[in-house]
Order: sequence, then C-alpha cells, then structure tokens
Amino acid sequence: MRPLKELISLGEARGIWEAAAKPLRRTETVSTLQALHRILAQPLEAQLDVPGFARSAMDGYALRSSDSLPAEKNRPLRLRCVERIYTGQVPQRPIRPGECAEIATGAILPEGADAVIMVEQTEAEGDEVLIYQALVPRANVIQRGADIAMGTVVLQEGAFINPSRLGVLCALGVQQVTVYDRPRVAIIPTGGEVVRPGEELQRGQVYDINSYTLASIVLEAGGEPFIHPIVEDHQEKIIAAMESCQETDLFVFSGGSSVGTRDLILDICTRLGEVLFPGIAVKPGKPTLLSTWGEKLILGMPGNPTSCLSNAYMILMPVIRRLGRLPEVHRQVAHYPLSRRQPSTLGRHEFLTVRIANGEAMPVFKSSGDITSMSLADGYIEIAANVDLIEKGERVAVTFL
Repeated sequence: MRPLKELISLGEARGIWEAAAKPLRRTETVSTLQALHRILAQPLEAQLDVPGFARSAMDGYALRSSDSLPAEKNRPLRLRCVERIYTGQVPQRPIRPGECAEIATGAILPEGADAVIMVEQTEAEGDEVLIYQALVPRANVIQRGADIAMGTVVLQEGAFINPSRLGVLCALGVQQVTVYDRPRVAIIPTGGEVVRPGEELQRGQVYDINSYTLASIVLEAGGEPFIHPIVEDHQEKIIAAMESCQETDLFVFSGGSSVGTRDLILDICTRLGEVLFPGIAVKPGKPTLLSTWGEKLILGMPGNPTSCLSNAYMILMPVIRRLGRLPEVHRQVAHYPLSRRQPSTLGRHEFLTVRIANGEAMPVFKSSGDITSMSLADGYIEIAANVDLIEKGERVAVTFL
C-alpha cells in the first residue's frame, strides 16, 4: 500500500490538464450532415450569391414602382396582370409600363419590375389589378446576394458547426467540408474482478460499469471511444494493451490508479512518461492521475463507479473537448435550499450528487461504489475545500447533469 501524499487542488489540476490537452491538428473531410457539432478546419468562402436572383418577399404583384406613384387609398391605380409567377418558375416576359404580374413569396422578380405590392393592398378585377398604395423601388424585394455575397468568408476556421451554420453550408451547395478530427480515446479496464456485461459472473466478480459510462462521456464530449478488452493487473500486459492502440490520442484507465499493491498505473506512467499529477484533493475521486506518453495523454480514473463517473464529467469531458477544439460545455445552474444538514471533508473539494424534490436539493450520494448515487441524481453541488458544513435550508447552486 502507498498512500497518496501528493494531492493537488482542483484548481491546480484544471490548469495542468488545460495546458496538457493540445488541440488536435488532424483533419478529415466529411459530408455536410456529418459536420454537425464539428469544428471547421479551414475558412469557407461563398462560391455563389445567396439568393442567386432578386425575389419577392411577399405574396402579391410585381410591378414598376414608378407606375404606382399616383396610387392612393381613395384613388387606386389600375394595372394589367400579364402573368402568374410561382416559386421555382422562371418569368416568361418582362413587365412593361402599366403591367404587373402575380407573384408568390420567394419567386423570381421578373425583368422590368423593381417592387412588389402585398396582395392585401390590392384588389383583382378580372385581368386587372387595383393598386391602393404607392411603392418605392425595392419594396418587398430581396436582392440578389442579400444574404450571402459571392466571395464572402461566411465561416471562419475554428467555427463550431451548429444547425444554423450547417444550413449556411447547404445554402451554398456545399456537400463536403473539412473539419478537425475527433479525439480518439482508448478505454482500458484492468483487474480480474470485472467482466463484460452479459458474461457469466464468478464469485467475487462484478460487471464492468466504468468502461461504458466512460465511453458514453467520450461520445457526449465529441470523441471516439474504443473499449479495449479487460486487461490483467500486470505491467507488461497493460503496456502491451496501450501499444495496440497507437492511433489513440488519450488513454483512460478505470481502476489501477489508487494505492493498492495491484494499482499499477502510477508505476506504468512513471516508466513511460511524465506524471503531471498523481491525485486530486476532491471527493469523490481522489485517486485520479494525469500523465504523458510522448504526445499522448494518460488519464487514470478511480475504479469505484461513482468516483469514476463524477471525475469523467469534471476532467475527462473538458480534456476531450480541448483536444477536439470544441467549445466548453455550460450546464444549467439553479439555486435550491438544501434538504438536510451536510458535513464535508476539509481540504477536499466535494461534488455532492443531489435530486430535486419538493423544491429542495436532496443529497443522494451513497458511496463511491454505488452507481445509483449518480443515476438517481438530477445534478450536483460543489462544496469548497475550506467548507466543512452546509446547514439545512442554505441555498446551494445545483449544476444539472
């Protein structure tokens, strides 16, 4: 047994992992739909105007604005309707003085016309239309290139592709786009006590929870997880497992980072690279380490399911998003009175899972080994390292998961 003596604060750890997680330079070309929630790797310049033609902004009549000048509410102007123009239809003739054309919203403005009068300001009488309002040029007309002008850089390198920006790609007819690659994360479970879900349990064994909760965090954070087969607690076998995942940007171990005689990850990290920190003064999740192996990162997570998942939210997710150049996740926060008195451990920053019930934040933490401590929670509160007690009824900030 080797007690963890070199604990650092959460703030120190955050500064270290933010400096260590270097944004990936690797790129790939994907289809437009696959680009959703990815980061653009090069500027996007418009190769055409959007819209590519002047079009009507209203249902009504396209006309020459100069013709409409004498029109008044009590003295309407009569124009001859010479055509009906629908969306997707090309006008068949220009508009001459004294003429107009019925036009739908979004349809091409015919040659000669420079304005559109809304149908509510007109009255049809056979082939003629009464115009009750004078118009200025370009009234109710969307000009060519009004949204995007050809040659404009519409999205800069580093832009996060959300649904509206994906819509910009489609408006420009873009079928493929170059984005930064997703971080590749190898999740390597260790220990003879865990087996894959669905396999037969022997006495003393439990199902592997952490590999799947960690993989779900990786997916949610925008990475690509790979769950390696379970590895025995043996240094050479663990290193061999790592060497089999050379395309990985980040290795994540669940278990093996604590202080037991079979907790080998610290020794392996010391052997392979530089240990950036061996533990963090947090509760739960103290035995969490970060190390380097060349340009790759190694994250050793606690084996207890609640500790592992809690630190995955706090550390693994931001590390992956920094690697992938993705924006920081801002979760909803709301304030509630605490349902009961809650002691805490001085010197350790605590993440306490809570459920919202009857307008109060109710602690639901059982133990680090109980996954239901997280599954029953709506969110968590943070208790600073210098606080040893929160009284019942005190308002706390709940961060929702």
